[in-house]
Amino acid sequence: MEKLLDVKNMHVSFDTYGGEVQAVRGVNFSVNKGETLAIVGESGSGKSVTTKALMKLIPMPPGRIKEGEILFEGRDLAKLSEKEMQKIRGKDISMIFQDPMTSLNPTMKVGNQIAEGLIKHQKMSKSQAKARVKELLELVGIPDAENRMKQYPHQFSGGMRQRVVVAIALACNPKLLIADEPTTALDVTIQAQILELMKDIQKKTDAGIIFITHDLGVVANVADRVAVMYAGRIVEIGTVDDIFYNPKHPYTWGLLGSMPSLDAEDAELYAIPGSPPDLLNPPKGDAFAPRNEFAMQIDREQEPPLFKVSDSHYAATWLLHEHAPDIDPPEAIKKRMAAMASTGSGKGDRV
Repeated sequence: MEKLLDVKNMHVSFDTYGGEVQAVRGVNFSVNKGETLAIVGESGSGKSVTTKALMKLIPMPPGRIKEGEILFEGRDLAKLSEKEMQKIRGKDISMIFQDPMTSLNPTMKVGNQIAEGLIKHQKMSKSQAKARVKELLELVGIPDAENRMKQYPHQFSGGMRQRVVVAIALACNPKLLIADEPTTALDVTIQAQILELMKDIQKKTDAGIIFITHDLGVVANVADRVAVMYAGRIVEIGTVDDIFYNPKHPYTWGLLGSMPSLDAEDAELYAIPGSPPDLLNPPKGDAFAPRNEFAMQIDREQEPPLFKVSDSHYAATWLLHEHAPDIDPPEAIKKRMAAMASTGSGKGDRV
């Protein structure tokens, strides 16, 4: 597969009165054309900062890309000026934000908001843009598009507003689509429709997608690969089957164990003790060590590298060292893994 995006050793920091907050600390990942990479983790793990940094949407200052490369089709976005980035945002890379009401201008008609990108990036005339807006609204499943494009955001339901945001993101046929928890505020039915829409459009355009979510059920249905983030780092990355059926990092075990399942025999959920670290002063060694019941002395002294599990699967845990003790996931997690395997919740059963 052709590589679309390649992020190498990216560090993102925010300078505050209290000091430097190291929000993203040496992240590496790639996205191929036509591929969906899901980034998962608790709130504050660095998911949204990572993807906003790709588009240089973090406020600078106080935010800054401290180190690393963001290679998009071989071009390092980290070195581009704001004027150069404006030519890429919306055209080559688009983003669907979590809350459509903060993404849409309440004083502008929906049609005009979608047309903006078409006129700026595609150099369309107003009449051409109007015809394309109608096509886009129909594409995302909004009926009576001719009249709806003349209405304001408050005249749309939550699900319809999110469809409008998707239409804006797709207007210029981007090569990379970043979706930052795009279905969190929607009910299950509308959520499924939006996810189905994104996958359908991806098949038609061969776009790469980065999907940020905390919902592992969504991940199982949409992703090809999964990156698990904790304390500003990717602690495990692999295919959907790697992460769901053969997780290696204790943090990934905790995330899977906390996921409700109707098929698990034991209804009790696994709870990860403690809370994420303060990235103003990141802990020495493995940041997850204070919450890890399987932590060893080395976890408190040295940060683990990404150990290779297979050609597609890597995890940053000292448990994978050749001299580490052989430790299995907790029983609650094993039950959920067995339940997922029995119902085919992995890659083979995606929408």
